[in-house]
Amino acid sequence: MNTTEALQRFEETANHYIQELDGFSMEQLKRQPAENEWSLGQMYQHLINSALYMQLRNIEQCLAPSEDSAAPIAVKTKEGTAIFDQGSFPPIRVHVPPSPQYTPGQPESKEQLIQGLYTVIDRMKEILPQIEKGTMQNTVPHPRFGPLNAQEWFLLIEMHYRHHLLQMDRLTQFLEGSA
Repeated sequence: MNTTEALQRFEETANHYIQELDGFSMEQLKRQPAENEWSLGQMYQHLINSALYMQLRNIEQCLAPSEDSAAPIAVKTKEGTAIFDQGSFPPIRVHVPPSPQYTPGQPESKEQLIQGLYTVIDRMKEILPQIEKGTMQNTVPHPRFGPLNAQEWFLLIEMHYRHHLLQMDRLTQFLEGSA
């Protein structure tokens, strides 16, 4: 998938998340299936924050001029290679132990989530032309996938949002069952 297709698919997925918010009350968005599991609202916060403060920031780093062009070229991990070959994350549940650095806070309002998603959409649209004309030599390491260039970080955002649709389905079923 190229970056233009990824942006289109990302926008469709992000708009789906926005439309789905209509079906939930704030109480439902904050309800956790278990103490160590995220609520639907926390999942939304995770998607927004990871895109804005990790993935898009890493794209900007990749696009920034670098004096370090003689650095050895590292290779993606086996897991990183697999997700880019498949164009998606494996349909498995990833559980990261709760921590202040990683666990997202509960949302304040639906409006906060909607605005956050629109901000990510806008930033993706803004950065796409820079990616298309930028160098793909510079990389920033991903903790599990190894070094990724700007285009790969961009594609990763779309894959990440699509991957969390599975979690959304699971949390929606939980909420319907606990109503």
